[in-house]
Amino acid sequence: MIVSLAILGFLLGLMIGRSLQPPLLRLQQVEVEGAGLSLWFNQKPWGISESRELGRYALSLPSLGRDQQGQLLLHGRPVNWRVSKSGGRLHLQLVAARPLAGQWTLTPLEGRWRLRVELTQD
Repeated sequence: MIVSLAILGFLLGLMIGRSLQPPLLRLQQVEVEGAGLSLWFNQKPWGISESRELGRYALSLPSLGRDQQGQLLLHGRPVNWRVSKSGGRLHLQLVAARPLAGQWTLTPLEGRWRLRVELTQD
């Protein structure tokens, strides 16, 4: 009897804890827009880190999502982009055969959050 109550209490605690847990940050959609990308999230992204190297611009943030890739044009020249997962983080990499610079902005729209990445030639 005591064991049954203990198991019931444990399971009830798990259910309550799960229902009070905030939703996980999830990448919902990636759109190519002009010389940049718009990444749509279900809630406000946090912990965004940025890195720049010659011909590469990258962002990393803790989020769920699926691997994706594509290409956009910057001044008529191709820039390859890729979203990948590693260690609980999503990594966005933009790579070109010339120096890249970029900046990102975060705005709430339509009940979601848009992370807009604008690229320029360095």
